[in-house]
Amino acid sequence: MNTLVDTARGTKTPPVPTPSTRRRVARLRGPRMALYALLIAGALEALVPVLWILSGSLQSAEQLYKGTDPIPHPFEWGNFATAWNEGGFSQYLPNSLLYTAGSVLGILVIASMAGYALARIEFPGRGAVVGAILVIMIIPLPASFIAQYKLLITLGLANTRIGYILVLIAGGLPISILIMRGFFASQPKELEEAAAIDGASLLGTFWRIILPLARPGLVAVAVIQAMGVWNEYLMGLVLFNDSSLMPVQRGLTNFVSAESPQQQILLAASLIAVLPIVVFYAIAQRHIISGLSAGALK
Repeated sequence: MNTLVDTARGTKTPPVPTPSTRRRVARLRGPRMALYALLIAGALEALVPVLWILSGSLQSAEQLYKGTDPIPHPFEWGNFATAWNEGGFSQYLPNSLLYTAGSVLGILVIASMAGYALARIEFPGRGAVVGAILVIMIIPLPASFIAQYKLLITLGLANTRIGYILVLIAGGLPISILIMRGFFASQPKELEEAAAIDGASLLGTFWRIILPLARPGLVAVAVIQAMGVWNEYLMGLVLFNDSSLMPVQRGLTNFVSAESPQQQILLAASLIAVLPIVVFYAIAQRHIISGLSAGALK
């Protein structure tokens, strides 16, 4: 009777699960719950050190060394003021902002054009170029420090901001070119063919049509490279003789001392150093997965 009423009303009665369907759902529920538990455990493992840093940055030295109470009492907000003043962040933070913005911009321009050329333009040796990029990625970056330093001396760019930015661009290009190449290779060629019929040049098609569609890939490259540049310190230590040119990570070393350890100030300084890049990542992180996976869709 209920079935007749539902049919007359034009509605569909939801199907009743069969015993086999229930058993299948029960078999899937166990592994799924185990996967959720594993993911939650991984998230907590990554979150606990962050909470510990936050807690330690708000404690006094005595309370931190005792390590008996994870909740600060009272909150030592002065640790952040001390870290800012003694760490020289008013000088190092603008340096890192300049280095990050300059290098990421250069990487995006060069990687997008090179990636498009490797994905769309047929030329002799294209496979060899891709292979060379893969070989470059295998070589550890510190292994090239001496050669890069000598090259900068020859060019008169040693101990300069421009030289440092050029080195950062060179270090970030290989992986960025491959990401952009995969993204452009997944785009339909019909767009470029239609633009060519309308009289657009290859460069005009790239800048006006293809590049705007590549925003997810560009954002993914920007986030990845910004995080790497912001956390870079070893290259700056090699290239800079002038401490005023150092990036933000240089400020953390002011609190690393065996004679007078200031762990609570170091933790506060670490939060100050990572806050800008964390904010940038939180704003742009939704584009990372889409940008990195776009090249694999095809």
